[in-house]
Order: sequence, then structure tokens, then C-alpha cells
Amino acid sequence: MAKSRGTNFGTGSGLPPETSDPAGAAPPAGPWSRTSVPRTSSAASSGGRAPAPESDGRVLVGRSFLGRVEATATHAKSKDEYLTLRLANRHGLVTGATGTGKTVTLQVLAEGFSRAGVPVFAADIKGDLSGVAAEGEAKDFLLKRAEEVGIAYTPDSFPVIFWDMFGEQGHPVRATISEMGPLLLARLMGLNETQEGVLNIVFRIADEQGLLLLDLKDLRAMLANVSANAATLTATYGNVSAQSVGAIQRQLLVLENQGADKFFGEPALDIADIMRVDRAGYGTINILAADKLMGSPRLYSCFLLWLLSELFERLPEVGDPEKPKLVFFFDEAHLLFNEAPKALLEKVEQVVRLIRSKGVGVYFVTQNPLDVPETVLAQLGNRVQHALRAFTPRDQKAVKAAAETFRPNPDLDTAKAIMELGKGEALVSMLEGNGIPSMVERTLIRPPSGRIGPLTPAERAAIMAKSPVGHLYDTAVDRESAFEMLQARAEEKAQPAEEAAPSSGGGSILDSILGGVLGTATGAPKVEPAPRGGAPRQGSTTPPVPTTTGRSTGTGAPAPRPSTRMSTTEVVVRQVARSVATQVGSQLGKAILRGILGSISKR
Repeated sequence: MAKSRGTNFGTGSGLPPETSDPAGAAPPAGPWSRTSVPRTSSAASSGGRAPAPESDGRVLVGRSFLGRVEATATHAKSKDEYLTLRLANRHGLVTGATGTGKTVTLQVLAEGFSRAGVPVFAADIKGDLSGVAAEGEAKDFLLKRAEEVGIAYTPDSFPVIFWDMFGEQGHPVRATISEMGPLLLARLMGLNETQEGVLNIVFRIADEQGLLLLDLKDLRAMLANVSANAATLTATYGNVSAQSVGAIQRQLLVLENQGADKFFGEPALDIADIMRVDRAGYGTINILAADKLMGSPRLYSCFLLWLLSELFERLPEVGDPEKPKLVFFFDEAHLLFNEAPKALLEKVEQVVRLIRSKGVGVYFVTQNPLDVPETVLAQLGNRVQHALRAFTPRDQKAVKAAAETFRPNPDLDTAKAIMELGKGEALVSMLEGNGIPSMVERTLIRPPSGRIGPLTPAERAAIMAKSPVGHLYDTAVDRESAFEMLQARAEEKAQPAEEAAPSSGGGSILDSILGGVLGTATGAPKVEPAPRGGAPRQGSTTPPVPTTTGRSTGTGAPAPRPSTRMSTTEVVVRQVARSVATQVGSQLGKAILRGILGSISKR
């Protein structure tokens, strides 16, 4: 859905920019400035080389060795493991058991993308990822790991925007009902096939009549309206039963109790605001606070699916860019696929396959590779596998499946290595050359430059206070939408028949055009529209005049009906207006199109 404001990237505009500020501009102080953070520094460890810069088109993930990592000092054969930015939009997978280092790996990748000028969006389940906004500390274990990997430990901080669906630990993130679409909303409410069909009818009628569904009260009002007019709608759209409408209304109440009323509304999130690049060229790391959101797993998964859908519908085709336009980390990915109907899984697979050409990389983070359907798993080219424990038959199956998805390495027993990996160690296979997966290697993950662990509440509040998007999203907006428009229609229909307003809520397209054209043709004075109830608008100096519908003029007596005879000019004008109205109506019917996942198509 089109937003009422333009995109905002600091001083620039467009979607998305390579930089957000003109060359030579002095960056402001605070978390959006890199001036206080050294780009290079002397080695914090006793030795080692400087870390490879991400500007060379690669992100350093770690260093691989032959054999066990305890003997790294004696190994002559080792190599750096990189993620190639040109192939980063081929998606990826980070898996491993709890406590094996997935979050740190996610942080390392996010930092690398940010240094390369690639914006990142990631959900923060435990709160640990927020530390990327603060400089890391040269602790002994970090210095040791940097030495093992062969780099100098260099603390750094990164530009971060915090988001929170509940508006507590970040800027409120919202979407409208219309943008979410019937498919994801049906998944969110757990509707059956019949109820989903009724919901599709509701959206179809709202789209055709130009009724904006912004929040839950709009959808409730639209459901009540469709139910009240079910008899007349059945012939065109199919059966609408009161039982199905009642079931949907009950599920809306459940959503409201889970806090969804804070998510649905305006201002809706504009994806341009998660694709920012700061003045030093660092990509923004957008962090969604998801600790509380995990209590509503369907809401969590549907929101991230909606965001994927928005990216797919909004971004232009770019093929294979030199680096992604955005990288999207989907933590706890199993929530996306649990109990999802086949139709939804097919559409998710389609989005994952096609969004690559939009320059977006999607990285699924989960404990078990079996959590991801095979059709989606086959599209994930860049892989990091942390340790798995084979305590149960399903675990053993997962180990075998994970081992078989890698390109074999004759020097490595992949299945055995998966169960022997230590914390911060992983099997890594990245795409190289023409998109061919590299042979799997046992790899020490490099230490992150940002803080490992969460920010304090005071630190988070300070960053939010300097955020470039706070003024756009912190205050909710409730503009006129379906609820108010349907309420106005009900009020007009309740008036006596001789005072009733035209159908379709305050006048049809034809009447609106005729009112303007005939008024111009006959030289009738322009009248300020009166508010409901017939009283003149406050401050208007034009007295009420008789209307062409016989409606009360505000003087207490109905206006006399005009003569039914029309002049030649009026006949011609009416014919022209009818033709124009037909064309306008046709365009309105085509104005709202829905994409793969049911959200509003922006193309």
C-alpha cells in the first residue's frame, strides 16, 4: 500500500541508496558515527595479520584446519573461509544445537555485511544480539580466538535501529490489515478452508470498494457488514455463513489478547527505513526485539513472512548485484514451517526462490536442518553447521541429513565431525566461483568486533533517542478507514427515505463527477460540504442551498425536487460524465492487486 510520506534515507531518497549522505558531510555524534571508532588498530593480540576488509567483496567467517583444532599451531595447511558478497543473495542456513554458538555466528555475519554497506534485518530472540551496537572488549578468550584465526582483534560498533512489535524495547513496528492480506491473516488466525474463503471475500469486497482495512476494528466492521449483506453477496461471491463470520471474529479477539492490536495499524513500516546506510558507509543492523514476541509464535512468523512479501513486492529486479541490497536473518525458522498448510509452503518456497533476483539474501537460523522443508533447503547455498547431539533417532537422522547436504571433503568425516564440534566451531561451506558450493571445512569462527551480550536498558534507550526513524513511528495514527466509512453509511441509511443519501457511502463515482461538472456548466456556486446532520460547516460563509437529491438543506425543511427535464447541455454533460465514471471505476477495480503471499502488490 502506498505510504503517505516519501522515503527517507537521511539526506537522500530512493530505494535503496548506496550511501545516505553527500560526500564530505560531517557525520553526527552518536551511534550513527564511525569517527570515534578506529577503522584499523594495532593488533590487540600478541601477533597476527589485520582482518581482511569486507570492501574486497568478501566477509571473513573464520579459518579452517585439517584435523582437530587443538593442534592448530602445528598445522601447516589452513585457509580462510569467506562468504562472497556477490553470492550472498543465494541465501543461507545456520544450524546447531542450543549453546553451540549460532548467535555469535549470526553476529559475525551481520557485522561483516554492515561493514560492506549491506543493511541487515534480524530477530533477537534472547536479547544478546543487541550488543552489536557497542564496541567489544578485548577479553582473553577473544584475543585467543583472534590469534588462532590469525587476525588482530579490533573492537568496533555498528549502526543499529531497534524495533519492537509491542513498542517497549524498540520503535513500534506496524502493518495494516490490507497489507498483510488474507493468506497470511488466515494463517495467523488458524482458519480452516471455509473460513479462509469468507476472509478472502471480505478482502475482495474491501479492495473493490476502496475501503482501507488498517486495524482490527476495520476488519471487524467489514466482517459485520458482509454478514449483514450476505444474502445479496452470495450470488456474486459465494456463500457467507454467520458461523464462519463468528469464528473469524472470535479469532480476532484471541489476536487482540495476544497484543496484535498494537501491530496492526499505522504508520506501517516502510521497508525503505530498514535499508539505510550511514555516513561512513556501514549498513544498518535492524534488530527486532522478539523475546516477548516468541510467546505468540504465529504472530512472529507471519510478521516476518509479511516483511519478506513486502520486500518482494517493493524491490525492483536487479539480477545478481555485487552485494545484496538487504540480508534477512530468520531466527527460530522452524516456527515458519510448523503446521503450515501446503499452499503456504509452496508460496514461501516461491518467494525464497524469486527474491534472490531482487538482491535480498534470506538466512534461516534454526537448531535442526530438518526444520526446513527440502524444497526450501535446496535453495540455501551458504551454510554454517554447528554441533548437533545424536541422543535420539531423530537427532541421528538430522546428523546424517546435515552431513549429506554438504559437498563432501575426502579429508573429513562430516557426520562424525558434526558431533565433535566445540563451541564457536562449525562446518562451513560457502558458494564460490560460479555459485558452486565449496568443500565442507571444519572452521573456527572469527570473534565478533561488537560486544558479546546484551546492551543495558540505559544504553538501548540512548541509542533509540538518537534513532533517525523515531519521529516516523513512535506516534500511532488512526485515520479514516473502513470502520469510519461503514459507520457513516449506516448513519445515512438510518435517515428517513426522503432524506437518504445516495448508496455507496456518500455518493457514487458518477454523482461525484456530475456534481463537479454540472456545477461548473451551470455556474452554480461552490458550497462547502456540510458535516453529517445537515448543519453548515463552522466558519463557512456560504448559506445552505437546495440539493439535487431532495436532502434537507439544514433549514429544517426538505428542499423541493428539481424538474425532471434537462437542458441539452446537461444531457451532454451527463453522458460525458457517465463515460468518465466508467473509466474511473474500471481503474479503481484494477488499483489493488495482490502478490504471491496475498499482500498488496506495489508494481
